[in-house]
Amino acid sequence: MNDERISVFDIFKIGIGPSSSHTLGPWRAAQQFLNVVRQSVGLQHVQSVNVFLYGSLAKTGKGHGTDIAVILGLAGYDPVTIVTTDIDSILAGITQQETLSLDRNIEISFLPKKNVVFCMKESLPFHPNGLTFTAVCKDQTEITETYFSIGGGFVIQEGAAPEEQQTSILPYPVDYAADLLKWHRQCHRPIWEIVLENERYWRGEDTIRTELINIWHVMRSSIFHGSQTQGVLPGGLNVKRRAADLNQKLLKGKVCPDYDDWLLAIQNGGSGFKYTLDWVSCFALAVNEENASYSRVVTAPTNGAAGVIPAVIQYYITFCEGDEQGVFRFLLTAGEIGSIFKKGATISAAMGGCQAEIGVSSAMAAAGLTEVLGGSVQQCLMAAEIAMEHHLGMTCDPVGGLVQIPCIERNTMGAIKAITACQLALQSDPDNAKVSLDNVVNTMWETALDMNNRYKETSEGGLAVNIPISLSEC
Repeated sequence: MNDERISVFDIFKIGIGPSSSHTLGPWRAAQQFLNVVRQSVGLQHVQSVNVFLYGSLAKTGKGHGTDIAVILGLAGYDPVTIVTTDIDSILAGITQQETLSLDRNIEISFLPKKNVVFCMKESLPFHPNGLTFTAVCKDQTEITETYFSIGGGFVIQEGAAPEEQQTSILPYPVDYAADLLKWHRQCHRPIWEIVLENERYWRGEDTIRTELINIWHVMRSSIFHGSQTQGVLPGGLNVKRRAADLNQKLLKGKVCPDYDDWLLAIQNGGSGFKYTLDWVSCFALAVNEENASYSRVVTAPTNGAAGVIPAVIQYYITFCEGDEQGVFRFLLTAGEIGSIFKKGATISAAMGGCQAEIGVSSAMAAAGLTEVLGGSVQQCLMAAEIAMEHHLGMTCDPVGGLVQIPCIERNTMGAIKAITACQLALQSDPDNAKVSLDNVVNTMWETALDMNNRYKETSEGGLAVNIPISLSEC
């Protein structure tokens, strides 16, 4: 068990697709390295920079945009604020001019294909997602730092002193699902209120509410934009975007200028099981097609699984008469479930396979939906357990190292499983359950440790080696 105090805003991060561990994490590592250099010698003394990618970052980094991420990070761009439509032109300028402007200020010679090195046959012992930055200064001294992207955009610097863990400062510290039950029985509060009390340690309640609703607005923007955008996904697999076609089919060609009109059109268009199922699939497809296109999404808890929670929230808003107060409760509940999995197992596919991404996101969504549909704390935890139980052992085998096949469709399945898990929990008595959420977290971690590395985001097993597709660009 990792002794961590994790905020809901650590679990939900705004960033750029396609991967939290292979794109967002390395991007943040590049920014951290800039700070190290800036504080030690100053960027003006740097002559050159090399980046070495190891393990899973090397094997699937091209498809996941790891090289793009570290370049943009070194160039001083931030994944939260960068204009996503400018990414191609920024990279083209660096490639054509063979020059990189560190932190958009200090120009150095830089050739992406030479200065970003994919170490395909090497892996660092601490974690499969390792990368090393080396800056050579004008006096020929070197600054070298190694980082590990451990999933969900979390980054650890090798050799850095661990941050002091303040385990007693939060009013309701939680490491296990059993802790949530304990606090609930003591204070008679639902999960979201327990989490809110803890979040107040870091920021005021108005800020918490504003920032969580903003996270939802980014999610719904990715749903709406993705459902309106046609074309082919980048990367060379020539995967056709499907959400827009499905959207047009379900709305019978009706054009909606904004999210509110679109939502109303969906609600007025039907309510049957098949209709609802199609829309949940459309919501999830839309987000992960945006993710695959280097657009802005919310890590929830990863980018590869970014569509599950938005799809389930959109289902709640569209078909369950949900509102933003419910979204607030949903995200607080879901975020705590994600933190329990991160502490007790992993949210990194390079460590645990896709069960660590789609499985965790489905469990988070199941708990959040159960909360807003009136479930008890015990039913929320039961829903999370059911959702993960039926993702155990899922491998990560991206074709071509791209977050497209089977990743995009898996988000639709994770969303549907979350809704099913919620309904099962709401219609069940948790006192009769034989498996607890803590049981399934432990089992997931044991399964991750037993899983062959070929099935941990290396593209060396499963569908990645059995689909006869040649990449035209990769």
